[in-house]
Amino acid sequence: MEFAATWLVYLIFAASVVPVAMALYRRRIRPVLELGVALILAFTAATVLAHLNGQLRPFQSHHVHQLIPHDPGVSLPSDHATAAFTLAFGVYAFLNRRWGVILAVAAAAVGIARVWVGVHYPGDILAAAAIAGLAVVAVGVGLHHQRNLTRLRSARPR
Repeated sequence: MEFAATWLVYLIFAASVVPVAMALYRRRIRPVLELGVALILAFTAATVLAHLNGQLRPFQSHHVHQLIPHDPGVSLPSDHATAAFTLAFGVYAFLNRRWGVILAVAAAAVGIARVWVGVHYPGDILAAAAIAGLAVVAVGVGLHHQRNLTRLRSARPR
């Protein structure tokens, strides 16, 4: 659990390189950019939520057996889980569904581990997953809207 709570998110980033590299090899740059925009959007939303929230970490307000060292601070949402779930959902939506499912399982393991080691509450992980999902949906809806506008403009009689 300590490994999953601390290091698994880095393996998720490394594994995400595979579908990104496959897309770039096929000259599919747009989905890679969409994934990047979703990550930026998710971290912006998570930062805003963290600044609006004052929830302390479990080890600050309860007697827990903390398994990994962590600085005190705001608990909601989990940055590790936000990154992991955004990569998983984004890869699933924009690049490769199989890789997305594999990454989602790993993201869930990160979330469970962060609770297990005593640095997050379950709600912190759920909030991170919701932020990630909303960011990916927002990028997808924005792209769908943009494609429809482009089709309408090209279909207009001149």
